[in-house]
Amino acid sequence: MLHAVIMAGGSGTRFWPESRADRPKQLLRMSGERTMIQATVDRLGDLVTPDRTLVATTARLARSVAEQLPELPQDAILVEPCKRDTAPCIGLAAMRIARADPDAVMAVMPSDHVIGPAEVFRDAIRFAAAVVQQRPEQMVTFGIRPTYPAESFGYIERSMPLECEAAASLAHPPAVFHVLKCHEKPKALVARQYLETGLYYWNSGIFVWKAATILAAIERFQPEMYEHLCKIGEAADSPHCGDVLDREFSAIRPISIDFGVMEHVDDVVVVEAPFDWDDVGSWRSLERLRPLDRDGNVIDAARYLGLDTSGTIVRGTNSDNIVVTVGVKDLIVIVTPDATLVADKHDEESIRRITGLLEDRGWKEYL
Repeated sequence: MLHAVIMAGGSGTRFWPESRADRPKQLLRMSGERTMIQATVDRLGDLVTPDRTLVATTARLARSVAEQLPELPQDAILVEPCKRDTAPCIGLAAMRIARADPDAVMAVMPSDHVIGPAEVFRDAIRFAAAVVQQRPEQMVTFGIRPTYPAESFGYIERSMPLECEAAASLAHPPAVFHVLKCHEKPKALVARQYLETGLYYWNSGIFVWKAATILAAIERFQPEMYEHLCKIGEAADSPHCGDVLDREFSAIRPISIDFGVMEHVDDVVVVEAPFDWDDVGSWRSLERLRPLDRDGNVIDAARYLGLDTSGTIVRGTNSDNIVVTVGVKDLIVIVTPDATLVADKHDEESIRRITGLLEDRGWKEYL
């Protein structure tokens, strides 16, 4: 059967001051009335049942995640004792799923992307799952056709088209190719070259594979990690399962699924995503997700007054406050109850430095 694994342990430092350690990006509302993690679960629709949905998050966020997703059973929240990047997260989820359903297919996805239409996304996952069912050792990822030479995404280089029965049975199947190589985030010149060839996709971070297949790959390419995961699995039904989880998971070396596994696997295919996708990587994403006023501003505040303001992103989280801007251009203005950010929207990378500077000064109440 198909199972969904939603990764929800990230920190979202580019969205300070609204994103905090206890309330990161995935728990925020960005493009609608639902938070990003709620929208991710909503998007699954009838693809999987709640009892076949796992949300992997950290111990610090587990309660908040559960509160936002009351429709899921209590044991749907898979708690990682500490952050260890995506490979250990996925391995832990696969270990648990495989225990209950040895033949399970996993659809793995981040919790902080905007994707639509939802029905197109679900059909794409079903297609990838059909590919995996026909070729059990196959690992499937989704690639996003690039629209500009992005330096902030990993890239997937495609090879020959994949011929499969799943595609032959559909009137309009998505394009699917063998993967030649996965590439790290490139410099600007290299990103432009990738774009010009037409042979590269942005790495969406969405995968479909059998739980047994990804565990076998982890065993092969990350044997130490696999050993720790096995100890966790062996203790799952014992009275000491919590202690074993804390000890063994904390001992795993942090590494991403891309670096730890995917770059070493030969039999990977990429499906060209037929859905719209936005990774919502920074405050400027709101310019794509929300309507602009006649002066090119994005206004997401209950009370706002602007004079001679253009190209500015304004967001206020307190309905009792009014935000006023006068004579400004191309700014990011984020107002929360205890912190306000005013930044040049063309220098968003500097926002990532703020949390480190706050920690250096001992102002942890703002983290």
